[in-house]
Amino acid sequence: MRFEFHPDALEEYGRAASHYTQQQEGLQHRFIEQVELTIRRIQNDPERYRFFEEDIRRSLTPFFPYAVLYTIEPEYIHIIAIAHCARRPGYWKERLTDD
Repeated sequence: MRFEFHPDALEEYGRAASHYTQQQEGLQHRFIEQVELTIRRIQNDPERYRFFEEDIRRSLTPFFPYAVLYTIEPEYIHIIAIAHCARRPGYWKERLTDD
């Protein structure tokens, strides 16, 4: 199943990768690999992950304190956020009405 990023989710994904670039050389590549792995797992079995809130599901990213929040739409997986697990809980909720 294909996926689409909410524009803000794609932007925060880029910001997080940039943050890891500044932390340690090459760390951003590991972060990107883990997020992409998480997205592939979601694509392979979107219903595997529990509901986090209402119809939003969450899959944690290995090794990094991030989660991929998504909904299952009829034609695609909609990635709502690449969310840091310890910062600003619920900030992404406003995105549900943006579409």
